[in-house]
Formats: sequence, structure tokens, C-alpha cells
Amino acid sequence: MPKMKSHSGAKKRIRRTGSGKLTFRRNSRNHLLQQKSRRQKRLKRTQLLHPTNERAIRHLVTNI
Repeated sequence: MPKMKSHSGAKKRIRRTGSGKLTFRRNSRNHLLQQKSRRQKRLKRTQLLHPTNERAIRHLVTNI
């Protein structure tokens, strides 16, 4: 039986905090910022993954 492969897209986007929770970066903050509202640009830049989704994400990314 071959090894399970981790999801490359999830690997690049999800990080683990010091306390073991999973975080990800919010989108829409790279370019075309001039026309976006201040509120839109200043929303939380990183967000914790909701605990209900954590189990599914851990299956995608086996090395986190």
C-alpha cells in the first residue's frame, strides 16, 4: 500500500501556533489595495482555524 500524500495546497497555507492551534492567512491583501476600503484591508490578517474543521485539515496535512 502506498504512503498517504499530504495536500500540497494546504501545506503552504496552514501553520501551527505555539499552543498547537492551526492558523491561516486571510485573502485579498496582496495587490489592488488602493480601491479596497480601510476596513477590508485591516480585518484580521491571520485567523485561527475553527475547531470543527481542525480534524479534517489534519487529515489533509499529515506533517502539521
